[in-house]
Amino acid sequence: MATQEFTVQDLKRILREGAGAAEAVDLDGDILDRDFEELGYESLALLETGGRIEREFGIELDDEIFADHRTPRTLVEAVNAQLKAAV
Repeated sequence: MATQEFTVQDLKRILREGAGAAEAVDLDGDILDRDFEELGYESLALLETGGRIEREFGIELDDEIFADHRTPRTLVEAVNAQLKAAV
């Protein structure tokens, strides 16, 4: 059985679908190590993003996922760790 993978492209798509993108932020640029707040995503936008990830990938994220993983890189790594654990 193949393991599903969560990519930065998945994250960008979900961010755009759920909360849009701030005009000053280029999600197609180098965002991997930029803080979500710096990218213009506040708690409500991140809550929506987390819910979309859960539904699409069939996992349950910890309530503190965005507090513990403040950049796209660390969030993608955390989601992939959960996906692997769920197999």
